Amino acid sequence: MSIEVRPVTPSRWDDLVELFGDNRGTSSCWCMWWRQTAAEFDARLGAPNREAMQQLVQRRRVPGLVAYQDATPVGWVSVAPREEFGRIERSRTLGGVPGDAVWSIVCFYIHRSARRSGVGTALLRAAIAHAAERGARIVEAYPVDPAGRKKQSAELFTGVPSMFEAAGFREVERRSPGRPIMRLPLRA
Repeated sequence: MSIEVRPVTPSRWDDLVELFGDNRGTSSCWCMWWRQTAAEFDARLGAPNREAMQQLVQRRRVPGLVAYQDATPVGWVSVAPREEFGRIERSRTLGGVPGDAVWSIVCFYIHRSARRSGVGTALLRAAIAHAAERGARIVEAYPVDPAGRKKQSAELFTGVPSMFEAAGFREVERRSPGRPIMRLPLRA
């Protein structure tokens, strides 16, 4: 099966809704966790988070990319300039690594029917290209390092180090045992 990845635009909003489905992007998040404070996120869980994501899309902010297999939406990656993710900027564990024009990849969601079929890799490649086309000098990621322990899929929404290493990312810092900060420098 071929995988096609496209930016989420107003014309593709319904595809994102279809992908997230009844799970609402797992736990009613709508991929707003990184964009809000803890209090904001808790207060807006569910429909308000969906509305917040829809507003980003309607304002043509392109908060991420959707993967398709045979015209069916099967995956999502959230990628944007790091400053759009306030939770990272404020984090003692993940924030504060200096750099100009840093973009962050913060979340993957792959429909269970499409897991282990190359969707994650296609999304990662497309996210890197998307950031590069928009002026990123560095792409940053915050995977969960399972350290040999089995993790639930829901715990791995930020990816795992090996996936990023295969794309050329390298660990630049680790302030917490299971959370490396990984970077891929891009050519100007």
